[in-house]
Order: sequence, then structure tokens, then C-alpha cells
Amino acid sequence: MVSRSYSNLLDLTSGEALGFGRERRRFSRVATVSGPLSELDDDNSNSVGSDAPSSLSQERMIIVGNQLPIRSHKRDNGEWYFSWDEDSLLYQLKDGIAQDVEVIYVGSLKEEIDMSDQDDIAQTLLDTFKCVPAFIPPDLFSKFYHGFCKQQLWPLFHYMLPLSPELGGRFDRSLWQAYLSVNKIFADKVMEVISPDDDFVWVHDYHLMVLPTFLRKRFNSVKLGFFLHSPFPSSEIYRTLPVRDDLLRALLNSDLIGFHTFDYARHFLSCCSRMLGLSYQSKRGYIGLEYYGRTVSIKILPVGIHIGQLQSVLDLPETASRVAELRDQFRGQTVMLGVDDMDIFKGISLKLLAMEQLLLQHPEMRGKVVLVQIANPARGRGKDVQEVRSETFAAVKRINESFGRQGYKPIVLIDSPLQFYERIAFYVIAECCLVTAVRDGMNLIPYEYIICRQGNEKLNETLGLDQSGPRKSMLVLSEFIGCSPSLSGAIRVNPWNIDAVAEAMDYALMVSEAEKQLRHEKHYKYVSTHDVAYWARSFYQDLERACRDHVRRRCWGIGFGLGFRVIALDPSFKKLSVDHIVSAYKRTKSRAILLDYDGAMGSTGSNSISVIPTAETVGLINSLCRDPKNVVFLVSGKERVILSKWFSSCDRLGLAAEHGYFLRPNQEGDWETCVSVTDFDWKQTAEPVMRLYMETTDGSTIEIKESSIVWNYQCADPDFGFCQAKELLDHLESVLANEPVSVKSGQHIVEVKPQGVNKGLVAERLLETMRQRGMLPDFVLCIGDDRSDEDMFGVIMSARDGPALSPVAEVFPCTVGQKPSKAKYYLEDTNEILRMLQGLANASEQAARNSLPTSLANASATKE
Repeated sequence: MVSRSYSNLLDLTSGEALGFGRERRRFSRVATVSGPLSELDDDNSNSVGSDAPSSLSQERMIIVGNQLPIRSHKRDNGEWYFSWDEDSLLYQLKDGIAQDVEVIYVGSLKEEIDMSDQDDIAQTLLDTFKCVPAFIPPDLFSKFYHGFCKQQLWPLFHYMLPLSPELGGRFDRSLWQAYLSVNKIFADKVMEVISPDDDFVWVHDYHLMVLPTFLRKRFNSVKLGFFLHSPFPSSEIYRTLPVRDDLLRALLNSDLIGFHTFDYARHFLSCCSRMLGLSYQSKRGYIGLEYYGRTVSIKILPVGIHIGQLQSVLDLPETASRVAELRDQFRGQTVMLGVDDMDIFKGISLKLLAMEQLLLQHPEMRGKVVLVQIANPARGRGKDVQEVRSETFAAVKRINESFGRQGYKPIVLIDSPLQFYERIAFYVIAECCLVTAVRDGMNLIPYEYIICRQGNEKLNETLGLDQSGPRKSMLVLSEFIGCSPSLSGAIRVNPWNIDAVAEAMDYALMVSEAEKQLRHEKHYKYVSTHDVAYWARSFYQDLERACRDHVRRRCWGIGFGLGFRVIALDPSFKKLSVDHIVSAYKRTKSRAILLDYDGAMGSTGSNSISVIPTAETVGLINSLCRDPKNVVFLVSGKERVILSKWFSSCDRLGLAAEHGYFLRPNQEGDWETCVSVTDFDWKQTAEPVMRLYMETTDGSTIEIKESSIVWNYQCADPDFGFCQAKELLDHLESVLANEPVSVKSGQHIVEVKPQGVNKGLVAERLLETMRQRGMLPDFVLCIGDDRSDEDMFGVIMSARDGPALSPVAEVFPCTVGQKPSKAKYYLEDTNEILRMLQGLANASEQAARNSLPTSLANASATKE
């Protein structure tokens, strides 16, 4: 099968397009195209759906990461040799994927490959390892990885603001363009091998955060998961990023988003709420975000380690030999161990200060306690790395000179590369492991330490331990690292509090042997059952669940650039076509039109705060009202005095105020009530309660109407307002339990109103009135934008089978933004409503001109 070229993929970058050199040879495995979906975007002709089954039956998982789990070696003869990198998480997670699932890897290589060798190496990696390499030009990769990823995203996600050029560097648009370009290259590589109807795609980490948008753009129904291996900062930190909305929307193009801890997930959900106005729900243990008809699931599960790999290293004779050497080296001393990368977030210097404090406060420990600090090379580079290195060496020198003596150094710093078995040997002989990072996504060092302390028969013999006896270990962990919540037996510390860390170290050394054993057993039980295979298997199962409805959903791609998103709806739910409704409007003779004003027509722009109708809106409504075939009703939550004033020029317009409590058929008619209410004494109870919450919730307001009271928190802090709304709802339901009222929450409101009042009453009254007049409607249009309008949609839809409508009536219940809905159609925003109403008004005016005598029609046209 010959592969297609995907060079016309959505270009999310601005400026000059990136040149990719000569055309590469394509692989044999290609994407199956099952047919186009509805296009709402200029570039959506490329979109691929999943309505038809694929010809490929085997399930596959495409794992995408910044780097392939491959080690590369160039021999003396210039030939490349490749092998699996068994230390790579992407390689290890295969253990959690079923054996009958084919795993394909997409990523870059650590080594630079000459362009002349790239085609042959790509084919070799695909055939031998099922790996698809993304070859990134060195200059572009430097801007992408060392630039945007390490200088901007990495510090920000670890709570470091770029307050000066020295602190991470200010936002650089060229680095952002490089980030997008590399993500686009990765997307091209995925497209060379994907079968969108069958394959699952699992994207890893912050390097590829916009990749979901590229893939969703090309394949609207792709089964896509994303896991973030770094922290996700609080909204106060994240909102400083200039491209914050772009990254959030890109992640939301995934079906499942994974985080190590609830804190990281909570921060992400808070950002979605504050910056995108999205809310989440928890249902049957799963957290989900509704995003344009799609449910984006949130997964919270810390990654584990590959226990089999650790145990195989523990069994090596080199490990036992090294353990014996360390036993002799530190005989008579208690070893505490730290293993960290040499970067600013690992807190190495804070750990050294705590050790210094421990030796100051407890002179009896001098000569008996040793801190071995293994410092791995930093993954990034720059001035901050050099500063950390200098500070660490200076602290070690000072402490060793102050407390050391012949044959004893309180701190042993190892900054040279160690073999894996050597690091394992240090785990085995250490009585306590210290991880005091100030911020870290996960950190698997404590997990490795626990497994190594469990030991094996040979190591126990080397250390002179009873083979059947219990094992013991102690952990001192920073509360700011991802593994901390899962290790409940550890001593958790604030690494910035030097005294507290020193006390924790002292306690870890002095605690009884029985307690050390209990803590170790608790940790070992968790770590041994929640390994990397468990993590991968759990994520894969949740991804399958999240994508279960893909087959029956219809998808539309909308939006440009990084604002692209997919609307996923049931097949019966359609976008309302202006041509379609205008055509039906022209051929019908008795029309009922119900328009919700609040939200649907009350604002013509996302930044507008005015709710007063514009002259354009009033003019359109008047045009519809002048058509004798139309009966138009406007429904609002506003008071009748306000509506009467706003629409005083609309003589034939019917008005429904306060969500249908008051009705007026036209300007000459009197206001009536839909529900008979004689007692409003409950207001004296509800109003003081609402005022209490208004005073304690900055930005909230109270609106006291004739029939109801509304507490509005649209301008309040979204999280606090939501919490207060839930509390207020419970409070009001309690104090008004015996009153004839209903207490309901809506979009940024809590409302108390008489029982039985809803917008469905307006629809019922309108249809009944028209039937009594002998005007059996053959055209019904009903537009609304929130949950309160669902009552109108329900009445309209059920009326199709009753006597209130003509047997051939064409019914158009239409929601604005609200999805899913009881409505059959939808429009995106107020501007689309106005365009549609303009089309209807033009049709009425044209019909009016056609019904006039020829001379009058010509005069009217000339006047216009």
C-alpha cells in the first residue's frame, strides 16, 4: 500500500513555513480514509472520520514521546547500531499492554543522523523495532527543547516565574514557533502509520502538548490519550503564560488526560474553569470535562517502576560485589542516601543545610552518620545549572571541613556517572532515603529504594541478614513531589524548613526497628502492586472507555489554528442551516417563533457586558412581527417593566417576563400570570440568606424580581462562586423546605421562584392560543441557550404528535452553545442567530413586496 503525503496538514505556525528538505521514503503502513465529515472549516476537507470500519483488524497502540526508547551507537566503520533502551519508561510500559496489541513508537533519536542516512535508518527502525523516528534539524531542536521546553515550560510548570531574563527567560515568540514546528513534524510521523479507525494514540509529556490539536484536526475521531509527567501549576502561575489558552485547548483535543496527582489535575481543571469557562463533573468515580459535546476524561494515577528490571540488576554478581565493598567502606556508620539531578528544583543544597543542622544539634552523630549524595547530570543547561553546581560543591566542602576528621566525611558527593548496579548497591546499604525536591512531577527514586531494600537471598547473605526476617526502610520526602501522596508511611517535610528536615532525619535514624519494618511493609505492598505495567494497563483501559462512543458520534471540526476543536454530537443533532430554515419559512403559512433573550440574543460579543438590545436586534424582531403569518414571543428572565421599555416599538411582539411567570400577547394586551401565586412571604426568608452570601462573595449580586429572587455570581471568582452557590443552594432548600417554591441553580445563578414556573409554560400558552384562533402552526422555531430553555424544547418536540400543530409542521428547536440538548438543532453564538433571523426577515419582506400591486412594489424598491 502506498502512503499518502500529509504535507497539507494544518499549519499552526505563523511566519515562514519550515522547510523539511527532500521528500522521504514513506512506510508501508498508512492511514485508512473512511470518508469526509461535514466541513465547517476552510481546511476540513482533509478531516477523516470513523463512520466506516477499517480493513485492519489488529488493535494497535501508537506511543508518542519526545525520544524513542532506542539507544544508538555508531561503529568505527560508520555504521549505526541500535538497541532497546530498557531504562526508558516508554519501553517499560509495554508490559501493561496486552500481547495481542501491536505497539508502535514515534519519537526522535538522541543522536544526530546525517540526512543521507535518514531514510535507511528510518526503515531499519520500523522493520526491527516498530519505531518511527522524527528527524529534527539541530537548530530547530535546540530552540524547541533547550529553548521553549526547558527555558519556558519547564520552569513555569515548576512554579518559577520569568520575573527577569535570568530567571528562565522571557517569552520568546520564535521559540514558540519552533515548539509548534516540532509538534507538527511529530504529527506528520504519526500520520504515516496511523489507522484512525482502529489505533489508539498515547502522547507523553509537556514537549508535545499541542500535538493533540494537529491529530484531531486531521482525524476528527482519533482515539487519543495524553499523559503529563511534570507538575501542572496553579492557575495563578499558569495564567502568566502568553499562550495559555492555546495549550489548554490543545490538551482538550485529547479523549483522556492523565496526571500523577490530584493536585496537578485540580490545577488543570481550575485553569479550564477560569480561562475557558469550562466546568467538570465527577460521575461514578470518573472526572469529565464537557467540551463541545465531547467528554474529556481526567485520569489520576502515579506511574510506577519496572520491578523486573530492578530485580534482575539486584541478582547481578557485580551488584553483590559492590554491596560488599560499600558495607566495608561504611562499616560502623549509618548511611543516608540522596539521588538527584543537578538542577534548581531538586533541593540538593537545602538537603545539605539540613544535614549541617543535624550535626550541629546532635554532636553525638558526628562520625556515625554519613549522607551519600549522588548528583546526576542536569537534563537542561544554562546559568542556573552552574550556580546549583557551585553552591553544592561549596556546601559540601564547608560541612566536611567543619565536621569531618581522619577517615570520616559526613557528606560523600558523587557527581561522576554511575552504572545502574552501583546506584542499586547504594540503595541496598542506605538506612534512609532523602528526597527533598522543591518541586518534582513524580520522582521514582523512593520506589526504587523500597524494592532494593527488600533485597534478595544473595544480598541478604552479603549483609549478614536473616533470610526469613522482616525488611526495613525509612523515607524522608518533600511534600512537593508527585510520589509523596502514594507513600503514606514516609516522613513528609517542607524542604524549605531546614529545621524540620533536620528533625525528620533525626527521627528517621532514631525510630524503632519495628516501626521501620511496618513502614517498609506498607510501602513495599503498594510499590510492588502499582508498577509501570499496572499504570499502563489502567491508562489503556480508561482510554478505551473514553473512546467507546466514538463510533456512534458525528464530528465536525471548527475553528482556525490552535483554536481548532471538534464538535461531537449524536447523528440526529445538526447545525441549523440558514438556507434550510429559510426554505421552510417561505413555504409555510402559520408560524410560531419563540426566542429566548437572555444569553441567546442579549449580547453580540464575548467581551460585551451590555444586555440592552441593539437597534439591529429590535429591527429584526419588528420585521418578523410585521409578517401576518408570524406570532413572535420573546422569553426572558428580566422583569416586565424592563422588557416593556426595551421593546416598546414592537407592537405585535409577545413578551414573557421572569421566565414565563408574566405573559403579554402584544403591546395592547394586559400582563397575565401563568401560575396563581397569592403568597410571597417566603421572600422575607430567602432575601436575608442571599444577602449574607452576596456580602461574603465579592463580585456577586442579588436581583429581586416580582416573582423571584436571583443570586448571580458571574463576576465573582469562579471557584469560590461555585462553592458558595452549592452552599447557598443547600441553605435555601433547608430554610424554604415548607414553602411553595423551587430553588434551582443555573449558569452562574441560584434562583428561588414559585413552584411550577418555567419557560415550557410559555410554549404551551403560545401553541394553545394559536390553536384557539384557528392558526394551526406549520412552522415552529424555538431558540434558547441554557438549561431553563430545555423545558421549551421539550414542549415543542412533544407537540409534534398532538393537536397543537399541523400534521405537516416543520419544527426547529435550536440550542445556542448548550450541547447535548433536547433540541434537534444548534447554532454557535448570538451572531449566528442574528444572521439566521436576518434571513427570515428578508424572506418576509420579499413576500410582502411580492404581494403588493406592481406599482407599489416598484415604488417600495426604489425607496429602499
